[in-house]
Amino acid sequence: MTPRALRIAIFTDTYPPQINGVARTLARAVDALRSRGHDVRVVTTDDPGAGDEPGVHRFAGRPFYAYPQLRIALPSARRVLDAFGPWRPDLVHLATPFGVGLAGRRVARRLGVACVSSYHTSLATYAQFYGLGAISGLSWRFLRWFHNSTKLTLAPTHAIANELRAHQFVNVGVWGRGVDTTEYHPSWRSDALRTSWGARGDSVVITYVGRLAKEKGLDVVLSAMRAVAAERNDVIYVVAGSGPYELECRKLAPDGTIFTGHVAGKQLSETYASSDLFVFASVTDTLGNVVQEAMASGLVVVAADVPQTREVLAEGGVLFAPGDSEALAGALRMIIDSPSSRARLAESAEAAARSRSWTAIFDQLETSYLGAAAMALTSS
Repeated sequence: MTPRALRIAIFTDTYPPQINGVARTLARAVDALRSRGHDVRVVTTDDPGAGDEPGVHRFAGRPFYAYPQLRIALPSARRVLDAFGPWRPDLVHLATPFGVGLAGRRVARRLGVACVSSYHTSLATYAQFYGLGAISGLSWRFLRWFHNSTKLTLAPTHAIANELRAHQFVNVGVWGRGVDTTEYHPSWRSDALRTSWGARGDSVVITYVGRLAKEKGLDVVLSAMRAVAAERNDVIYVVAGSGPYELECRKLAPDGTIFTGHVAGKQLSETYASSDLFVFASVTDTLGNVVQEAMASGLVVVAADVPQTREVLAEGGVLFAPGDSEALAGALRMIIDSPSSRARLAESAEAAARSRSWTAIFDQLETSYLGAAAMALTSS
C-alpha cells in the first residue's frame, strides 16, 4: 500500500547555505521526502548567501553572539501562517528549539496539527564551551519542556535516545543517519592531492574535517598533533573546514599543518580518501556525520570515547579518553606504527558504512511522520 502524501512543515534555525551537519541532514531529508511525493515547506532564518528556493520561507534574523555564523530569528505564528497562505500542513517537524522552532510549536498548536521534533544538539554540553555552564541544568529543563510537547522526539543514535530518556524525555525514537558510499569511497584517493600536501609514498596523512569551533575538541586534536610532530617527520596534518575557532587553531597547530578552508563536492571526497587517519575529539556531537563519511572513505577513525560515537564506529576505529590529548597522541602513534592494523580497521570501517543507506534512513523518517499524523487523526 502506497503511503499517503503529507503536507510537512519543517521549522529549523539552520539550513543551507549554512554549513553544519544539521543543515545538511535537513536539506537531504527535504529532497528525499519531496521525491516520495510529500509536499514539504521549510521555515528558517535568512542568510546572506541564500537565494530564492521554492518552498523555503526565510525570516530576518541576527547573528548569534557566541557563534556569528548562526542567525536567530523570532517570527510570530501569524507571520508564518501569512507566508503559508491557504496551505495547511498535516504535520509540523521542529528541528531546532530556538526562535524558529518555537514559532513552529506555536503554529502547530494554533492549527491543531501533529507535531514531532528531532534532537540534534547537546545544548547542555555546548553551554560549557561558551561560558554558560551555569545554565546547563536550565537547558535540560527547557529542552524537556520543548520536546515533551511533541508527539515524538527523534534522536540520531540509541545512545542519545537513552540519554534523553534518563532526563525524563518521553516518546523518544531513533532517526539515524546514512552515508552516500558513492560520494565517499576509497576510489576518490588522489595521488596528486597527496603530493600537493607534501606526502611521500610512506607518509601518513592525519585529517580533521568539520567546523572549526571550540566545542569540537580541536585543542585536544592539535595538541596531540604537535606531540606526534615533535617525534617524526613522516606524518602530514590536514585541517579541512572553517569557523569561528580558525585563528586559534592556526596558533595551536604544528608547523606545516595544511588548512584547506571549507571543502565540498569532489574536493571533499578526495580530501577524505587521500588521507589515512581521521581524528574526531568532539564530545558534543550527537552523531558526527563526518565520522561516517570518513569510514565510507576507508579511513581509520580515532575518536573520543563517548557512547554516541562508539555506537557509530562499531569496529571501525580507535577510541581514546575524552579530552585527553596525551591519550589521543598515544592512539595515533599506535596506529601509525601498525600498517596491518590500519588496513584491518579501514576495511571494517568501510564495510560498516556500506550497511547504512540513506534509503533505509528516510524509510524510517517517513514511517515516523505517518505514524504521528495518524495518531493526530485518531485523537482529534
